[in-house]
Amino acid sequence: MSENIRKEEETQKEEPQKEEEKNDQQQKNEENRQIRDMGQVTLNGNSRKYRVELLTIIGEVEGHESAPSHSKTTKYEHVLPRLALIEDDETVDGLLILLNTVGGDVEAGLAIAEMIASLSVPTVSLVLGGGHSIGVPMAVSADYSFVVPSATMVIHPVRSSGMFIGVAQTYRNMEKIQDRITTFISSHSGTSQQRLEELMLDTTQLVKDVGTMLEGREAVQEGLINEVGGMKEALAKLYQLIDEKRREKLRVSQPGPSCENSKKKP
Repeated sequence: MSENIRKEEETQKEEPQKEEEKNDQQQKNEENRQIRDMGQVTLNGNSRKYRVELLTIIGEVEGHESAPSHSKTTKYEHVLPRLALIEDDETVDGLLILLNTVGGDVEAGLAIAEMIASLSVPTVSLVLGGGHSIGVPMAVSADYSFVVPSATMVIHPVRSSGMFIGVAQTYRNMEKIQDRITTFISSHSGTSQQRLEELMLDTTQLVKDVGTMLEGREAVQEGLINEVGGMKEALAKLYQLIDEKRREKLRVSQPGPSCENSKKKP
């Protein structure tokens, strides 16, 4: 009889453990699916227990038209809802953006950049490999930006694919699109709009094209990116921004001394 009781107690102890292991496995499977499908994962293993969302922007930024099936793409219809969820989730402390992109759809890239710039949580971007074309606005849209020394950033005029009607109205429209890009970059970095246009129209660097290719340190010297660094530096900076925001929230939430209490007694 006592043997049956002992076995029953052991079974009862094993059930919560098995349930916990099952939940852990389901969470790992979900994380693996998000990494596989959208390159997104939650980082929460740090000593501060901060919850940091990771967003990767790789390959070509896909817009209103689908890219060829063999191309590596970042789909903006995946990124925009994710950014909205991050803003709405009070448990998210910060966002880390990893970029290795050749550029892509201008409207989609600007939409992602504007969304990142409008987030209330601290954001840090890290350019790895390349942050070309429309990747530049996305790189500078974060609160603070890093670039590895071996990365490159290409700045060139706006392109048009498909049929192009060579009339004055078309050229004016292209200029307006280009102004939108340079205005955004200059307002979120240390580079002026005039300097950006000079880099875009440089004819001495690219053999078959107009524009400028900047390596990591050159991008910092031009004021596009804040600092040369890698993953360690990017996460350390993000944790610092999160700390600063928490201290600011705490300062605002604590009521100051009243007028009567603040008066010194004679």
